[in-house]
Formats: sequence, C-alpha cells, structure tokens
Amino acid sequence: MSDITVDWVDEHQLQRLDQMLILVDENDKVIGADTKRNCHRNENIEKGLLHRAFSVVLFNSEKKVLIQRRADTKLTFPGHFTDSCSSHPLSNPEELEEKDALGVRRAALRRLQAELGIPQDQVSLEDIVFMTRYHYKAKSDEVWGEHEVCYLLLIRKDVTISTDPSEISSFSYLNQEELEELLEKGARGEVKVTPWLRIIVERFLNGWWPHLDEVNQFVELDKIHRV
Repeated sequence: MSDITVDWVDEHQLQRLDQMLILVDENDKVIGADTKRNCHRNENIEKGLLHRAFSVVLFNSEKKVLIQRRADTKLTFPGHFTDSCSSHPLSNPEELEEKDALGVRRAALRRLQAELGIPQDQVSLEDIVFMTRYHYKAKSDEVWGEHEVCYLLLIRKDVTISTDPSEISSFSYLNQEELEELLEKGARGEVKVTPWLRIIVERFLNGWWPHLDEVNQFVELDKIHRV
C-alpha cells in the first residue's frame, strides 16, 4: 500500500488501519474479516467489499443531540460534521456476538469511552438502544470511501465529554432546528457534513425526535434500510 499517500492521517489513525473489521453480505451475515485499510479502499468497495459499522446518536436530558466535527486527520471525511460517534465492531469474539446486537453495543461502548472520553460509570450497555440498520455507500475521495451495514444506536443520557483530538476537533449539542440549519449549510457548501449524518437525520431522527420519550415504537431489529 506504499503507493497510496495518507499524509494527512496522524499516527494514531494509521495504527487503526490494521484493525480487523467484520465483513458481511447485504443481509448482514458475517462472511469474514479484513483490515480497516482494505475495507475503505474504493477499489475494493467497487468489487462489493462490505463491512459492519455503527452510528450513535446521543441525546441529553434537554433532547439535544451531540454532533461532532471529525478531526482533519481522519482517513475518510476529515473535517466533516457527523453523528455523536461512529466506528466499527472488530472481528473478535466479544464484538461478533449477535444476540441483542451485543457485540455492536460493546464496540460502541468502547468507542464512546475512547473517542468522547465518557467515563465508564456514566454509560452502560443497557443504555445503548439498537434501533435499526442502514446500508449505504459513499466516496470520501478518489481512493477512500465507506460501504457499510450500519447499526443505528440511540442513547439518552447526560454525560461528561473529554474528546480525543486525533478523532474529534469540536462538538456541540444541537436541537432539531439547529441540526437542520447545519444540514442546510452543508447543502450550500458552507460546511462539510458526512453523508451518513444526512441519512440519519432525514430517514430517522426527524421522525423520532418528537417522540423520544416513546422511542421504542421505532425499533426495527430485523430491517435493513437501503439508502
């Protein structure tokens, strides 16, 4: 891979490119494992390589959602505004466990602690609600991109945030109107927004937001949205 330049990516992110992600088919059945580097190469994505991922939307008690801006040293979509936390379960027994999406929720807990610095005693596995899944593909640039079956997870909790600067450059809590304004700025090219944040808001959050106290009615454990 020495022919591919990633000179904007910091050492911390480069080390994570060797992590083994979970390969799945379009129905989210596990079919193998491959490195994060290979999973995010457009040339592999165009051949059908698909991996498992997750997105977290974290709401506080004021019903505002945590939105972060990805660090400029991220491999894909650097400097883009995005959801509260998005990453991948790894190909190991703990994060492969399928029952109740336990493996994915364990991965989310791991990344919430590492990326956002949320103390271990503030969020538990039981706080992480598996809502649904969506399957999407997006190019970050000519070399790198995303192709994921993504578990959408929801948390409602007041937490302490201490971000890892190699992952996140800034964050804020936004209400529904403020988030719509951010997406509009993205559409006008004033800021950069990840394609999956737009999917999450337009396909899911806009419908869920007025009913956050009764969000279980929107749980779709067996559905994969194709977007």
